[in-house]
Amino acid sequence: MTKYEATIGIEVHVEVRTKSKFFSSSENSYGKSANSKTTVVDLGYPGTLPTVNHEVINQGIRAAHLLHCDLSRKMHFDRKNYFYPDNPKNYQITQNRTPIGRGGFIEIETENGSKKIEIEEIHLEEDTCKSAHKGRVSLLDFNRAGVPLIEIVTKPCMHTKEEAVLYLEKLRETLFYGDISDCKIEEGSMRCDANVSIALSGSQTLGTKCEIKNIGSIRNVGLAIEKEVLRQEKLLEEGKTLLEETRRFDDKLNDTVLMRVKETGNDYRYFPEPDIPYIVLDDEQIEEALSSIPMTPNEIRKIYLDRGIQKINVEKLIANRVLATYLNTFIETELDFVIASNLLLGDISSYLNKNFMELKDTHLTDEKFLDLVSKIKSGELSSKNVKDILEDVLEKDMTIEEIMKKKNIQNITDTSFVQELIQKVLDANPESVKDYALGKDRAIKYLMGQVMKEAKGSINPKLANEMLLEILKKQN
Repeated sequence: MTKYEATIGIEVHVEVRTKSKFFSSSENSYGKSANSKTTVVDLGYPGTLPTVNHEVINQGIRAAHLLHCDLSRKMHFDRKNYFYPDNPKNYQITQNRTPIGRGGFIEIETENGSKKIEIEEIHLEEDTCKSAHKGRVSLLDFNRAGVPLIEIVTKPCMHTKEEAVLYLEKLRETLFYGDISDCKIEEGSMRCDANVSIALSGSQTLGTKCEIKNIGSIRNVGLAIEKEVLRQEKLLEEGKTLLEETRRFDDKLNDTVLMRVKETGNDYRYFPEPDIPYIVLDDEQIEEALSSIPMTPNEIRKIYLDRGIQKINVEKLIANRVLATYLNTFIETELDFVIASNLLLGDISSYLNKNFMELKDTHLTDEKFLDLVSKIKSGELSSKNVKDILEDVLEKDMTIEEIMKKKNIQNITDTSFVQELIQKVLDANPESVKDYALGKDRAIKYLMGQVMKEAKGSINPKLANEMLLEILKKQN
């Protein structure tokens, strides 16, 4: 048992996927020329008034549902007052007293079983400008000002960096599949802060909290927590007093770095936003918002596992939403999901990556994919055949039958014919049959080669191998 136990809380800001910003008509986009997507509302001009984008409210309803939160049906917005160059109005419109969701959770799977990471609240707010510092000059890009955010705050209920990483991975997956946010940490659309404290194991009192701001990746969240716990342990062992600090993670130093010491608590002088009336959610709006939620990752996982896909491949598919979305279009069909998933994750992904292509840019229609999987299942196509025809399948407007005819592929699937052919080979090679019975591995390879030679490559190797083994076992 370790001497100290860490307690961790996570605050996450995610940019909400909408066409326009929260309180103005400006385009909500990323990567455009600086200050090209702004209005006087975003710039904080005196006398301008905010107008609520109700799609942001709908996204908040969906997020609250996906995170198992209690939904606030009556809400108002608040002004969070502080003075900083990236905050042109000198206040930020947020939700303080009436967050859209309270009391939710995300369930993670740890080495010790499942655990619910409790969510204190989620609330809607606007983003600030983006600052760029060059020497002694600071530049502001107002494209980000007013972009809608959902802030998700957990309770201090995590105790290891592994739990924190698992929580963030599950949260990102949930919000991404829910079409709430693209959750691209590298572009800043998902930003993470970690609150870390340590105390003697078994203590009922939490230690002094230090906040690590704007950590740039989920992996770095784990590293930052690890380094911060070690730093705090070292100070306590030296008999020093921990101070409540704001720190950042420096990925070049691979350590946390002091930004400022919190001598007093933040006083943002919250008060209700006078220019936005109360928002009351009725059943119709809630039902309409929830009706457009796609299948959740856990729902997809269950379907894939029920259809026989191995767990490791299930996770690979979930991690690649393009492939998962494509495969989901066949849920109501009789498609063999095991063969289909192997094909998508294997040969098709390899070909697309090699040729810098995307699935939507190919000629792979639903009908062709169904036929391709069906022919693999029946033995009409071998794994080698698939590699030989894949370029034509993906890049040409031809049916599978036409491609097979072009490539002169005619695999015999008549099991009685294959059985006769195998028996003919066994009768002609009694010494190899004896070697197989004696456990000599090379015998089966030789016999298999003779079967394919006799068949002139016109039978599926997998089918032939399975039948060869079955016949040999019966004869021995």
